[in-house]
Amino acid sequence: MNNLKRAKNATKTIFLVCGLAISSWAPMVPFVKDKLRINDGSLGLLLLFLGAGAIVTMPLTGGLIHKIGTRIVIIVSSIVIAVSFPIVLLLNNWFEIAGMLFIFGSGVGSIDIAMNTHGIHVQNMADKPIMSSLHGLFSVGGLCGPIVVGVLIKAGLAPSITAGVISISLLAITLTQFSSLIDQNTEHEISSKFTNLTEAEGNKKFSLLNGAVLFLGVMCFIAFLSEGAVLDWSAVFLRDDKGVDKAMAGVGYACFSIAMATMRLFGDRIVSKTKGKNIVIYGSIIAFAGFMFVVFASWLFAVLIGFVLIGVGAANIVPVFFTAAGA
Repeated sequence: MNNLKRAKNATKTIFLVCGLAISSWAPMVPFVKDKLRINDGSLGLLLLFLGAGAIVTMPLTGGLIHKIGTRIVIIVSSIVIAVSFPIVLLLNNWFEIAGMLFIFGSGVGSIDIAMNTHGIHVQNMADKPIMSSLHGLFSVGGLCGPIVVGVLIKAGLAPSITAGVISISLLAITLTQFSSLIDQNTEHEISSKFTNLTEAEGNKKFSLLNGAVLFLGVMCFIAFLSEGAVLDWSAVFLRDDKGVDKAMAGVGYACFSIAMATMRLFGDRIVSKTKGKNIVIYGSIIAFAGFMFVVFASWLFAVLIGFVLIGVGAANIVPVFFTAAGA
């Protein structure tokens, strides 16, 4: 029981600090754009390298986890993020930044898979839903990231120094949680036990596995694409289209994160009482309405309401998909 409690608390801490570190990228995007003096098209191409790094790494992370365990992958990924994040802000060449963003994205993609896999193992140990609350803490971190960046930059720190402070904090906190995370042998025991419990499904389940996993993968991709659009473009959009001060351009992502964190912290209760299908359908409709507000509203307050709606709608979609995949 004590091991379960320690593992649960460590997993919560990892989700929280990763949310803070990854969301800190959002308010940095305008600084990169200004430094390179590029247009939105060139910026969009640059940001593709971040996504490409994540996409390339994610399919490989599963096999790596099977060989060395999630906690090793979490530590290695934290190191990759901690090293690459400040370097992105130090470089001045488009191609160099693109390469470093690919590495940064690789770290983000691998830690995303590793911490969610670890969360599923802890959830199976606890035998009750915890994925929404874990993602809620990730969103709380996502709220703190832009705020911390804004405060440090307002205080006079350079973007690269700010990124360095955040990166060192991420790595230090992650290392302190290492011993409390589930080790590889325990993960294999949990996986074997869970597999044995569902083995009665037999060949029927196996025949559906590839199609089900493919469907969940596509749906997760769409959900992450929506969240990624807010992460990468909200600050640039608010600054260039709505005239928000560069240091405060992370306010859109902050509103998104507040709404998402609130919904996810109550998400386990919602998921236990509501069908996952309904959460996905109604959540998608609300998120779509939010994007319409953001794109077409001329009043800043209405735009921020749009970011809130996106957060509310998208909040529990990904946790539902991860839980389904874990089952």
